[in-house]
Amino acid sequence: MRWVAVLKASAVAGVVAVAVMMAAMPSVTGQSRTPGIPRVNGKPDLNGIWQTINTANWDIQAHTAKAALAMRPGPVVPVPAKEVLAFGAVGAVPSGLGVVDGNDLPYLPEALKKKQENQDNWLTRDPEIKCYLPGVPRATYMPFPFQIFQGDGSFFISYEYAGAVRHVYLKDPGPAAIDSWMGQSVGRWEGDTFVIEVSGFNDQSWFDRAGNHHTEQLKVTERYTMTSADHIRYEATITDPGTFSKPWTMTMPLYRRVERGARLGQFKCVEFVTELMYGHLRKEPLK
Repeated sequence: MRWVAVLKASAVAGVVAVAVMMAAMPSVTGQSRTPGIPRVNGKPDLNGIWQTINTANWDIQAHTAKAALAMRPGPVVPVPAKEVLAFGAVGAVPSGLGVVDGNDLPYLPEALKKKQENQDNWLTRDPEIKCYLPGVPRATYMPFPFQIFQGDGSFFISYEYAGAVRHVYLKDPGPAAIDSWMGQSVGRWEGDTFVIEVSGFNDQSWFDRAGNHHTEQLKVTERYTMTSADHIRYEATITDPGTFSKPWTMTMPLYRRVERGARLGQFKCVEFVTELMYGHLRKEPLK
């Protein structure tokens, strides 16, 4: 039929147009000098407030929309009156394409079992629920902005969530003195890409709410490459021989917050979890 032929011709034309557009787009590499971006002392100026737009904090792998707990219509949690509170759609997980290159996490067998146990017990195990520091790279893709302060001889990152901060050494001070939630960060420039090597972690943080975890052997290599004045290509390569059989990488864009008066807010969440963590110590229970 004629209209079928027209539709087919239109579809072919659309595919060709997209192919031409993609071919015309410039490739981005960490070693090439990207034009049209702000610079400070000859290097890309990463200063500003940035945020991701993805669902990686729920699950870094591709996933469909679902209830946060398997086999339930939404999280159901106890409240002081010995009733239950159903979150319904508010507690559901939005769908996402994932940020892991190849969408595969090369877990060792025992580590995969732990991941599945974490997922089944998300409400009691996820450190985010208790307002613990998010770790790296999770701090980057939580649904909160963060700010980069880049100066002459200094680099600092401040996160809205839980007031987390990172001082990035530009000269390697040696191994971290103690293991910590955010690890120790050491940065350097490779062409127009700022590379941060992070180590010295404890084993307590997760990569997402899906239970993806690591050991204290974790090392993260972050790469920040400006692709335009308002976009950064962010990569984080994960190496942890105690959890994974080989390194793997996640990739995502960071977007500059450009609205008037953009600034970090305060999300000091400790006060939000006091009852959750210490309510059982009250002499008199809440009524």
